[in-house]
This record gives sequence, C-alpha cells and structure tokens, in this order.
Amino acid sequence: MRHDKHTRHEGRGQGSPGRGGQRGKRLFEYGELRLLILSMIAEQPRHGYELIKAIEARFDGAYSPSPGVIYPTLSWLEDMGYVQVEPDASGRKRARLTPEGTDFLSANRAAAEDLLTRKPPAWHRGNAPKEIVAAMDEIKLALRRRMAAEGTDKTLIATLAAQLRDTARAIAGDTPDAPSDDS
Repeated sequence: MRHDKHTRHEGRGQGSPGRGGQRGKRLFEYGELRLLILSMIAEQPRHGYELIKAIEARFDGAYSPSPGVIYPTLSWLEDMGYVQVEPDASGRKRARLTPEGTDFLSANRAAAEDLLTRKPPAWHRGNAPKEIVAAMDEIKLALRRRMAAEGTDKTLIATLAAQLRDTARAIAGDTPDAPSDDS
C-alpha cells in the first residue's frame, strides 16, 4: 500500500517481516477495511447495507462488519474525497468513486487485490463451529450481566478473571485438569 497522508501501512500482513509470515489477530490491519470498501465501491456504487452484505458474502458469512464500522468508514472516505455520497432514486445514500478515489485505488492496486481475494484465516471466529461460537457468546453475555449487576467489586473481578484464565488454560490443555483424548 502506498504511504501518504491518508494511509498508514507498516509492513503488516501475510509474509511481513517480524511476524513469521503470520497475520495479526485482526482480520484487517489499519486502513485495510477502508481500502476493501473503496475497492467494492469501485466495482459498483453501493450504500452501507449493500457493503455489509457484500463483505459478508465475500467472506462466506465468516465476517460481517457492523454499521458502526461501515458508516464511519464511508464518512472518512467521503471526507478524504475518495467517494461521493448522494441519495439514489429511493432516497438511500449511495457512495460512488471519485477521480481522487480512482487515483488512490490505482496507487494501491496490489493491496486492494489482496483484500478482494482474502479469506478469513483458520483462527477467525467465523470459522469456529457454531456450538463454540454460541458458547463464547454465552460467556460474554454472562460477564456483561454480572458486571452490570455487581459493578466494579475488586474481589469479583479477580475471581472472574482467575476463572477465565483457568478455563483458557484448560481449553489449551495446559492444566492437569484438562480432559484427555481418551475420555
């Protein structure tokens, strides 16, 4: 990706130095989702919901950006002059590429092509079995409810953190209590 005042790319991604060829823990590094969205708008003008659904389809349902990610990104792209957002015949705001956006996309073509063909890595949540994802969601919901009900009790926080660490070690097979493959 080109270095300029609007974009920062610090050698992240597949095959980058210092990571042993491994991507970071996020599906997209800084600026990559912006570039993906810009590339998809270049394919055809789109509104936010269309982008959400198109990205979800591109990643086979394994990743679906939230409106809280898409709409600020569209605003940023508009502020930079890369897209123009106008109401279509139905009144929905549709983004289309500007000449500046076309130039930016051309200067970053290799990175854009990588994003358009990228699939979620094996570790991505979207690749986990549905039962595991549901269990992870149950844990998050339980933690949120408990913290909302009991607040910032330091003893509770320490207890819950210890339980979560113990559970993580057991899942990883790092504890003597971890289930064996024989059971």
